Amino acid sequence: MLADQVDYVVGIDTHRDTHAAAVCNTAGGVVAETVVGADVFGYRRLLRFAAELPGRRVWAVEGTGSFGAGLTAFLLEREEWVVEVERPTRPARRDRSKTDALDAARAAREALAHKHLAQPRRRGIREAMRVLLASREGAVAAKRQAISQLKALIVNAPEPLRQQLRMLNTSDQLRRCARMRTRLSQSVEQRSTVIALRSTAQRAIALETEAATLEAELAQLVRNAAPTLLEQPGVGVISAAQLLVAWSHQGRFRSEAAFASLAGTAPIPASSGRTVRYRLNRGGDRQLNRALHTIALSRLAHHAETKHYAARRTAEGKTPREIKRCLKRHLARRLYHVLEAGVAMT
Repeated sequence: MLADQVDYVVGIDTHRDTHAAAVCNTAGGVVAETVVGADVFGYRRLLRFAAELPGRRVWAVEGTGSFGAGLTAFLLEREEWVVEVERPTRPARRDRSKTDALDAARAAREALAHKHLAQPRRRGIREAMRVLLASREGAVAAKRQAISQLKALIVNAPEPLRQQLRMLNTSDQLRRCARMRTRLSQSVEQRSTVIALRSTAQRAIALETEAATLEAELAQLVRNAAPTLLEQPGVGVISAAQLLVAWSHQGRFRSEAAFASLAGTAPIPASSGRTVRYRLNRGGDRQLNRALHTIALSRLAHHAETKHYAARRTAEGKTPREIKRCLKRHLARRLYHVLEAGVAMT
């Protein structure tokens, strides 16, 4: 337990402009409190504040990937012990008491109450991959929305335009619409529709180019950091990058079971009577779960060993959903060991 390793815990409730800190002893009692600005000067002041108390300390920071990212990086650079805590559950009270100081104290007590505490994710290459992934996902989503808008415009377009476009596939529709020009002989409705079609198609094409550029940058980072990961069947650049972003660095997870739990692939018992079975876990990191799901689908379609496994499990009476659950759990185990053995995120 954490109480056996430290003398006090510094709980941090993070916000955009300020951070509230509460120092708790191992019994959970608050011994000191302060509020600092969310900048380098505030971080230095906070470190001096904690150093005034003698003994071993650990920092329990809330939101290490958002408002607490700067403070977390500052503390790790100075070799401070930092653990990540979820936003503490606020008890239902009649007076509904809530302050930043109370939230900071709850963060410290949350750390004291848990046996296994998560290490904060690293920055550097991992953060570079995360921002590229997020930007690419935004571009892909915007492109998808633009294509849907284009399809709707075609359906409601004047008949001459609709007949030109309705039988084309999506790629040809984008190219044709992006080159459209207005003519004086066209009606106001036709000219406006052409302008809308051209603008929407050009936007979708630009977003496609943007997504491809971001994916190329990701591919370079992944190849440099984890070439062995890309050698695994079914693992592409995007899935590999998502695995690396969730995993972060060696030693962050205590075991492959903890990694599987984060991925939402650890089976949950769902037995009743004579039926002994497990069901899918709907919790965890859903982006990581989606990456494992994509890898599983690719392997089921193209990997001979996985096809034989699926056939054998089907013969045993497993449903397709159960087979995918088992396969994703196996992938979490296998890929975790690949990550731990041959990845340098520096």
